[in-house]
Amino acid sequence: MAKASRNRKQKKSLTIKDIVKGNFLNREEIRGNYRYFILIFILMMMMIYSNHLVSQKIETLTHLKEESEEYKSRNAYAQSRLIHIKMESELSKEMEKDSLLPLQSHPIKILIKPEEVNGKKGQ
Repeated sequence: MAKASRNRKQKKSLTIKDIVKGNFLNREEIRGNYRYFILIFILMMMMIYSNHLVSQKIETLTHLKEESEEYKSRNAYAQSRLIHIKMESELSKEMEKDSLLPLQSHPIKILIKPEEVNGKKGQ
């Protein structure tokens, strides 16, 4: 009779209720494989942690991309302002504010030949 009751206990089917409560871990077949369950648990924790690190890197990368786009737009704005300021019409407006007048004719270059300078010094 004792053998029959033991066989019934071992052959009890596994139900969802047992899985949710964790009673399946107390079964005789599972007890010998606790090492593997611990290994799987550790691997799952490592996988979760690595996914967490990857998501942090992605957030950092996204933030840096947004910053670089902002700096690119600032650079484009500064270059357009620089081109606008360099325009001759803008320069003349600024000169008028400072009471300066633009030249009516171009400046004249005076060329001095080195022989003439040396000849005059010797005389």
